Amino acid sequence: MHKRQAARIRVNGIVQGVGFRPYIYRLAAQEHITGWVQNSSKGVVIEAEGRPESIESFIHKIKQQPPPLAVIREISTETIPEVGYSEFVIRQSAREQEQLVMISPDVAICDDCRRELFDEEDRRYKYPFINCTNCGPRYTIIRDVPYDRHLTSMASFPMCPSCQAEYDDPRNRRFHAQPNACPDCGPQVQLLDCRGQKVNYDIHQLLMEGKIIAIKGLGAFHLAVDATNAQAVAELRRRKRRDTKPFAVMVKDLATAHEYCFVDEYEEAWLQSPAAPIVVLHSKYNEQLASSVIHPGLNTLGIMLPYTPLHTLLFNDQIKVLVMTSANISDEPLITDNQVALEELKDIADYFWVHNREIVNPCDDSVMSVFPQGSPHHIRRARGFVPRGIPIPVNTDPVLAVGGDLKNTFCLTRRGEAYLSQPWGDMTHFGNYQRFQVGLERFKRMLDVEPVTIALDMHPDYQVSRWARQQTQYKQVEIQHHHAHLAAAMAENELRQEVLGLICDGAGWGTDKAIWGGEILRGDYHQFQRLAHLNYIPFPGGDQNSRKPVRMALIYLYSVMGEKGWQLAQKYLTGLPQDEQEIIIQQINHSRNWLFTSSCGRLFDAVSAALGICSWNSYEAQAAMQLEALGKPGVSEVYPYSISCNNGVYNMDTGPMWTKLMRDRYTDNVPLPIISGKFHQTLVALFTEALIKVRGDTGLNQVVLSGGVFHNRLLLSGIISALQNQGFEVFYHQQVPAGDGGISLGQAAIASEVTGKCA
Repeated sequence: MHKRQAARIRVNGIVQGVGFRPYIYRLAAQEHITGWVQNSSKGVVIEAEGRPESIESFIHKIKQQPPPLAVIREISTETIPEVGYSEFVIRQSAREQEQLVMISPDVAICDDCRRELFDEEDRRYKYPFINCTNCGPRYTIIRDVPYDRHLTSMASFPMCPSCQAEYDDPRNRRFHAQPNACPDCGPQVQLLDCRGQKVNYDIHQLLMEGKIIAIKGLGAFHLAVDATNAQAVAELRRRKRRDTKPFAVMVKDLATAHEYCFVDEYEEAWLQSPAAPIVVLHSKYNEQLASSVIHPGLNTLGIMLPYTPLHTLLFNDQIKVLVMTSANISDEPLITDNQVALEELKDIADYFWVHNREIVNPCDDSVMSVFPQGSPHHIRRARGFVPRGIPIPVNTDPVLAVGGDLKNTFCLTRRGEAYLSQPWGDMTHFGNYQRFQVGLERFKRMLDVEPVTIALDMHPDYQVSRWARQQTQYKQVEIQHHHAHLAAAMAENELRQEVLGLICDGAGWGTDKAIWGGEILRGDYHQFQRLAHLNYIPFPGGDQNSRKPVRMALIYLYSVMGEKGWQLAQKYLTGLPQDEQEIIIQQINHSRNWLFTSSCGRLFDAVSAALGICSWNSYEAQAAMQLEALGKPGVSEVYPYSISCNNGVYNMDTGPMWTKLMRDRYTDNVPLPIISGKFHQTLVALFTEALIKVRGDTGLNQVVLSGGVFHNRLLLSGIISALQNQGFEVFYHQQVPAGDGGISLGQAAIASEVTGKCA
């Protein structure tokens, strides 16, 4: 008789809801292993008995060839006494004292389910909730772990005998697919008019007629309209009171995406990935698309593919591209409830396509671009990525980091992993503030984590920081905004040693009570030192300057050029009344109490408005985005700038640029794409030269790039290339947004290192 041995194997990571147990079942059969596999609140537990070489091969294949959707963080193995199992079975889930399981993000419809969806012989033909172990809802339907049906919003849909048989069969791809359902036993859709009455119209016909449809999707409601119907898109803008902010579109398939945008192989891969994000692509001119209404002033278009069967069914031979935009109004919370949608959208939507499966965890669509060099660049990290953990190089007692007030995310740490929430929006809106608190409690329960430390932004007026200061049960760590940006880039790149950080954003409360936003820092998780910054500019009026770039244009022109600058402003700046100009000038001249700013974001605003591109931000960063859209790549000429040193801190001054920039625009009639390209290249040259000086002073050669300004493709690609050409080792964001949606990760990493105690 051949010698046998037994092993207990524990697997942690995303190993539930991804077909892991049937994979183990089949692998055990291949290797002639007996024993069992079981989900637990720690992950997956396996007891395996077999010949030593079979056990070794079994474990090796688990590590090297896991199911496509699984993410293995840790495998531990111990030798145990042999029991003498005669077969290999899948046991019922078990709850252990400690929960270590990771929840899977929602997964886009797989090819097998899409094929069945349009198979007239299949019992799920055109069923909007078809799914299997390899696709379907996860995070948006889960209430608690382990990920079992009774702990999801599918609990109210008992399976019919046919679905139950699939669910119980380890050889079936729907084995333990928790959302498994069919038309006989699962969720149902219905079409309602704006009064909430059921109607029996063809949704394709309604879309072709230009009707606006509110659609309950996976993580929230969308508003959909035919993107080739300019009048219908304009009407959606009017009803939603969304003047110019770009709409995303959903297209029928990849071939359709190519009709409207330039799509490279990396972008194709992300469009078709299980996360199925909105990918921001360079747009093509296509007379069929209402481009001037969908994304006015921009040369990019956000495109996504249908990621649920429900969305897939919206398309046919006539309907190939739909505007698909979040249904929430302005900065209000995502709409997830049918009745709330009927009440809040009654003046916007003509019809409502709703279903009766509850959305437990609201989650917006993720938005990303794919650059530089094919790497993911997250603009909004949400559906398809949340709540996947991010390994961080510090492992301490659990930390809660609460982020900032805009594009807020929170972050919880557990055993060397950081878990970022989906974005909650503007924390000054009470509804978002409430959702933040509900989401936090659910995260804590799912992760089985109670924080020891709470990390918050040092800004005195952030709503979320005020809330954090009231949580006196936790040790509190206040963190400077741009230090958090630096640490976020360090953490996701698993850096431990001191680095240089080029941090460019709109606003962060500085240690000198100025508004920072164009900084070179030296730091690690323990401390930072400010080594350089953009030249300070007066900031009379505070936050209203971010809404009205034309104010920043006047402030810059007058601060740099004096009376001549004001004369230029009076002549060329539209949208800024004379009396408002006089008030701003008076405030600059006669008040010593105004804030000062080094914000790179406000510099972009000023240039955009001064060039006549955008005077008023109807959405965040509009002026900067339109300035970028005009920029011609490859421009090498730069405007004048200066760098000076005062008390060991470099001042990066763009003041010398303004005279030549205004002459280019209004005297020499230089084309705007050239002017924009020169401005971008000026910042690249300025930052590169300053970093070379700082490297000479410090000996540090690693640079991290962070801050919302680095969503700008021209600037980010340009600075990476310039720094690498100078021998710098450059790191940038690929897992969390460069903007404020990623700072909670940095806060968590800093607080973990500062508190220091390891669990």
